[in-house]
Amino acid sequence: MTMRRSPFAKHAGFTLLEVMLVLLIMGLATGAVVLSYSGENGPDLLKKQTQRLQVVFNMASDFAVLNQRQLGLRVENAKNSYYFMYQDEEQEWQKLELDNTFAEHQLPDLFSLELFLTGLPWETENSLFSSGLFDEELSVSNDGVEIGNEGEKKLDPPQIFIFSSGEITPFSITLAYEPEFSNELPTYYRVNGQDSTPLTTEGPLDAP
Repeated sequence: MTMRRSPFAKHAGFTLLEVMLVLLIMGLATGAVVLSYSGENGPDLLKKQTQRLQVVFNMASDFAVLNQRQLGLRVENAKNSYYFMYQDEEQEWQKLELDNTFAEHQLPDLFSLELFLTGLPWETENSLFSSGLFDEELSVSNDGVEIGNEGEKKLDPPQIFIFSSGEITPFSITLAYEPEFSNELPTYYRVNGQDSTPLTTEGPLDAP
């Protein structure tokens, strides 16, 4: 009895080139699915992410005024995310997690964001720096900070402050869509905050 050899028998495995090609195709397919899921393209989805940041920040400012609480916004460029914070009774910064509105929001992999601070007009009396907790580079002072185990590590402070008076510290956040495997052109939006809300937006821009 003659047994036919399977056409796959002569290949014991895949080469590195074949694996990389499959991963590339899967990545392209995933990107296409993400974009076509809502029937919108990358620039349209970036606009919605920009609008979300603007609206939620304005809501956080209203919350700070109505509840006479000091809030802040922390932007994590490396994690492609941002979240709101508040000061507890011990004057420690904590994540504001009343609901998903103010909880940490991570942008889809298609997009990126970058924070720019545009001046420090609050360096006067009633300044946060007078407490000694922050220095002029917005980093935490080592004085009075105890180093505990990893579970007790304190959160980094926000880069943007939202005061109970309705004032905010000036900033600019650029949101970018820079496709690598698409015929679409790179698109950028910019969210600006100056002294108080509401925030303003610019875009779509051809360059950051």
